[in-house]
Amino acid sequence: MKALIIVDVQNDFIPGGALAVNEGDQIVPLINKIQAKFDFIVATQDWHPANHGSFAANHKGKKVGEFIDLNGVNQFLWPVHCVQGTTGAEFHADLDSSAWKAIFQKGTNPLVDSYSGFYDNNKQGDTGLSAYLKNAGVSELFVCGLATDYCVKFTVLDGLSEGFAVNLIADATRAVNIKEGDFDAAIEEMRTAGAMIVQAKELIL
Repeated sequence: MKALIIVDVQNDFIPGGALAVNEGDQIVPLINKIQAKFDFIVATQDWHPANHGSFAANHKGKKVGEFIDLNGVNQFLWPVHCVQGTTGAEFHADLDSSAWKAIFQKGTNPLVDSYSGFYDNNKQGDTGLSAYLKNAGVSELFVCGLATDYCVKFTVLDGLSEGFAVNLIADATRAVNIKEGDFDAAIEEMRTAGAMIVQAKELIL
């Protein structure tokens, strides 16, 4: 069975949000169209406590864009975003959630960041997504959402490592692009790892 995973289409990642992804809002109508083609849909949600270690504001003298050692992981420091219970952590208002089977929250441990929908960044915390999908008989994943070069990429890579066939719906994602070309580099990394790169039009024609 095929499943669609919608990654982190939350207000803080939309233009105007705390960690805005350029054109992040433009994928919402496309994702809604794609959902009509799937019987099994899940979503991931960044869900950070306010004291999360990935927030630059929680490290005196540190700025967004700097790196620290966070429990053995070389951690990029982000602006405060997707704090539990805030408007910024909510899904985009236009995103249709009526057919979702489940939501998997990540980034809840203040001691480690969590880009992937499957595991945190040091692979010690498991969201339960893999077991949930396998128990439902899912063998192939289609992934979309925000952002291509972080949470989408690591969800795709972990999906592959968990033994799923994985497709990235490239035009239904957008990248942070901290460095120019990060979108293309992420696409190539996913392709090299074994993901199929597809376009939404291939699914909704």
